[in-house]
Order: sequence, then structure tokens, then C-alpha cells
Amino acid sequence: MTDNPTPPHLDVPGRPPPPADPVAFAKARRNRNIAIALGLVGFIVLVYLVTVMRMGGHIAERPL
Repeated sequence: MTDNPTPPHLDVPGRPPPPADPVAFAKARRNRNIAIALGLVGFIVLVYLVTVMRMGGHIAERPL
């Protein structure tokens, strides 16, 4: 990798420096996105199961 200076538009205080290894950065981003997707799917399944369990008891008591 060459030692190019940071372009002026990217040299903002508080902004982290660009990644040294773009491949590792992309892999880390992909893994983070997968973890977020799995967490979201898990939350959706949890809400669905709680809803079904709460409705399940009342379905047996409804009038015919």
C-alpha cells in the first residue's frame, strides 16, 4: 500500500482514519450486517411466538 496523504475533504476532526486493509474492513462490515440481520429475525420470531401464545388461550374461550 502506498503512503498517500489523507485527502483534505476526509481530514475531519473526530473522524477515524481510513482503514488500512479494505478487505478486512469489508469482511468486518459483512459480519456485522449478518449479526444485525440475525438479531432482527430473532426479535421478529420472539414477537410472533409471544403473540401466538397470548392469543392461544383466548381462542379456546371464544363462542362458537
